[in-house]
Amino acid sequence: MGALPARGAGRRHWLARTAALVAGAALGGTGRRAASAGIGPTGATVSQAELLALLAERFPQRYPLAGLAELELRAPALALHPETNRLGARLAAALSSAALPAPREGALEVEFGLRYAAEDRSIRAHGIALRSLDIAGLDAATATALQFWAPRLARRAWREVVLHRFEARELALLDGLGVQPGAITVTPQGLSVAWERKPTP
Repeated sequence: MGALPARGAGRRHWLARTAALVAGAALGGTGRRAASAGIGPTGATVSQAELLALLAERFPQRYPLAGLAELELRAPALALHPETNRLGARLAAALSSAALPAPREGALEVEFGLRYAAEDRSIRAHGIALRSLDIAGLDAATATALQFWAPRLARRAWREVVLHRFEARELALLDGLGVQPGAITVTPQGLSVAWERKPTP
């Protein structure tokens, strides 16, 4: 990937031109969208609140387990891990089965990295790792079976989960400047996405 122009007049001109165009895009939308997206001349920021709002639209979800039981996962709490550039999520869970007199409650915990998907302008979860799946009040056989399914459940629940999607007009302006979203960094406040030069054909 190409770098930003070197320091000096060329770099200042590029930053000023990018800032003017991107600021125009932000002002062209709603004030709420501009504030939450954090669009700037060298990148964008996404707050933890915005990440949670989009995740809340995806959950709750129900996942059948070999036709014998069903696990419901509810909207997650997020943990930001800047030291590893990853996110953690804890989802309340409920296991239901004809063999159980009532749903059993617990939690699923996962950790994951992030990638940018150019095809739909989204930031998505990837590299999902299961941390734990604990459901209270299960007999030994059911608990063992659940742990067998746990890694697959974690990947299924979080595979390609969208945490942010840029608007087409935002990236259309960047595209005209030969710029695209690049490195994604987890910060104490949320995410920071750097713009980078597109490779020369």
